[in-house]
Amino acid sequence: MSDRQARGVDRQIQEAEARGEFANLPGAGKPLPGIGQPLHEDWWLRQKTTRENIGLDALPPALRLAREREELPAALDALDDEAAVRDAVERLNARIRHALIGPIDGPPLRFGLIDVDAAVAAWRERRA
Repeated sequence: MSDRQARGVDRQIQEAEARGEFANLPGAGKPLPGIGQPLHEDWWLRQKTTRENIGLDALPPALRLAREREELPAALDALDDEAAVRDAVERLNARIRHALIGPIDGPPLRFGLIDVDAAVAAWRERRA
Protein backbone atom coordinates (compact mmCIF):
# COMPACT_ATOMS: atom_id res chain seq x y z
CA MET A 1 0.00 0.00 0.00
CA SER A 2 1.42 3.36 -0.95
CA ASP A 3 1.62 6.34 1.39
CA ARG A 4 -1.12 8.05 -0.59
CA GLN A 5 -3.43 5.05 -0.19
CA ALA A 6 -2.64 4.83 3.53
CA ARG A 7 -3.47 8.50 4.01
CA GLY A 8 -6.75 7.96 2.14
CA VAL A 9 -7.65 5.04 4.40
CA ASP A 10 -6.74 7.05 7.52
CA ARG A 11 -8.93 9.92 6.28
CA GLN A 12 -11.88 7.57 5.70
CA ILE A 13 -11.50 6.15 9.21
CA GLN A 14 -11.36 9.63 10.75
CA GLU A 15 -14.48 10.70 8.80
CA ALA A 16 -16.34 7.56 9.90
CA GLU A 17 -15.36 8.22 13.52
CA ALA A 18 -16.61 11.79 13.22
CA ARG A 19 -19.95 10.48 11.90
CA GLY A 20 -20.18 8.13 14.90
CA GLU A 21 -20.06 4.92 12.86
CA PHE A 22 -17.80 3.26 15.43
CA ALA A 23 -19.93 4.26 18.42
CA ASN A 24 -21.86 1.55 20.25
CA LEU A 25 -20.25 -1.38 18.44
CA PRO A 26 -20.98 -4.79 19.99
CA GLY A 27 -18.27 -5.70 22.44
CA ALA A 28 -16.96 -2.14 22.77
CA GLY A 29 -14.97 -1.79 25.97
CA LYS A 30 -14.99 -5.53 26.59
CA PRO A 31 -11.96 -7.83 26.37
CA LEU A 32 -11.55 -9.89 23.23
CA PRO A 33 -13.13 -13.33 23.67
CA GLY A 34 -10.56 -16.05 24.24
CA ILE A 35 -7.67 -13.65 24.74
CA GLY A 36 -4.91 -15.27 26.76
CA GLN A 37 -6.10 -18.78 25.95
CA PRO A 38 -4.22 -21.08 23.60
CA LEU A 39 -5.67 -21.44 20.13
CA HIS A 40 -6.97 -24.84 19.14
CA GLU A 41 -5.80 -26.33 15.90
CA ASP A 42 -9.18 -25.59 14.30
CA TRP A 43 -9.73 -22.14 15.85
CA TRP A 44 -10.91 -20.69 12.54
CA LEU A 45 -13.51 -23.42 12.14
CA ARG A 46 -14.81 -22.88 15.67
CA GLN A 47 -15.21 -19.15 15.07
CA LYS A 48 -17.00 -19.71 11.77
CA THR A 49 -19.39 -22.33 13.14
CA THR A 50 -20.20 -20.15 16.14
CA ARG A 51 -20.56 -16.96 14.11
CA GLU A 52 -22.75 -18.57 11.45
CA ASN A 53 -24.58 -20.85 13.88
CA ILE A 54 -23.53 -23.97 12.01
CA GLY A 55 -24.24 -27.15 13.92
CA LEU A 56 -22.12 -30.28 14.07
CA ASP A 57 -24.27 -31.89 11.39
CA ALA A 58 -22.92 -29.45 8.79
CA LEU A 59 -19.28 -30.38 9.45
CA PRO A 60 -17.46 -33.07 7.49
CA PRO A 61 -17.36 -36.35 9.43
CA ALA A 62 -13.66 -36.03 10.32
CA LEU A 63 -14.16 -32.58 11.85
CA ARG A 64 -17.36 -33.68 13.57
CA LEU A 65 -15.50 -36.54 15.24
CA ALA A 66 -12.71 -34.19 16.32
CA ARG A 67 -15.25 -31.84 17.87
CA GLU A 68 -17.09 -34.70 19.61
CA ARG A 69 -13.81 -36.02 21.00
CA GLU A 70 -12.92 -32.58 22.30
CA GLU A 71 -16.32 -32.10 23.91
CA LEU A 72 -16.42 -35.63 25.35
CA PRO A 73 -15.54 -34.69 28.96
CA ALA A 74 -18.47 -32.26 29.17
CA ALA A 75 -20.80 -34.82 27.59
CA LEU A 76 -19.66 -37.49 30.04
CA ASP A 77 -20.12 -35.14 33.00
CA ALA A 78 -23.83 -35.03 32.19
CA LEU A 79 -24.08 -38.81 32.70
CA ASP A 80 -24.97 -40.35 36.06
CA ASP A 81 -23.40 -43.80 36.06
CA GLU A 82 -20.24 -45.52 34.92
CA ALA A 83 -22.03 -47.89 32.55
CA ALA A 84 -23.46 -44.92 30.63
CA VAL A 85 -20.00 -43.31 30.50
CA ARG A 86 -18.43 -46.50 29.14
CA ASP A 87 -21.23 -46.85 26.60
CA ALA A 88 -20.81 -43.26 25.38
CA VAL A 89 -17.05 -43.66 24.96
CA GLU A 90 -17.48 -47.01 23.18
CA ARG A 91 -20.03 -45.51 20.77
CA LEU A 92 -17.65 -42.66 19.93
CA ASN A 93 -14.79 -45.15 19.56
CA ALA A 94 -16.89 -47.18 17.11
CA ARG A 95 -17.36 -44.08 14.93
CA ILE A 96 -13.65 -43.23 15.20
CA ARG A 97 -12.70 -46.83 14.31
CA HIS A 98 -14.95 -46.67 11.23
CA ALA A 99 -13.31 -43.39 10.17
CA LEU A 100 -9.82 -44.80 10.67
CA ILE A 101 -10.54 -47.91 8.60
CA GLY A 102 -12.40 -46.48 5.64
CA PRO A 103 -12.32 -43.35 3.55
CA ILE A 104 -13.92 -40.35 5.20
CA ASP A 105 -14.81 -36.87 3.99
CA GLY A 106 -12.72 -34.01 5.28
CA PRO A 107 -9.20 -33.91 6.62
CA PRO A 108 -7.57 -37.07 7.97
CA LEU A 109 -8.07 -37.90 11.61
CA ARG A 110 -5.22 -36.76 13.81
CA PHE A 111 -6.17 -38.90 16.77
CA GLY A 112 -6.93 -42.49 17.62
CA LEU A 113 -9.32 -44.33 19.86
CA ILE A 114 -10.10 -43.10 23.36
CA ASP A 115 -8.92 -45.17 26.30
CA VAL A 116 -12.22 -46.13 27.95
CA ASP A 117 -10.70 -46.82 31.37
CA ALA A 118 -8.84 -43.48 31.35
CA ALA A 119 -12.04 -41.65 30.34
CA VAL A 120 -13.94 -43.33 33.19
CA ALA A 121 -11.17 -42.49 35.68
CA ALA A 122 -11.18 -38.83 34.56
CA TRP A 123 -15.00 -38.78 34.85
CA ARG A 124 -14.75 -40.10 38.42
CA GLU A 125 -12.14 -37.44 39.33
CA ARG A 126 -14.31 -34.63 37.96
CA ARG A 127 -17.27 -35.91 39.98
CA ALA A 128 -15.31 -36.02 43.22
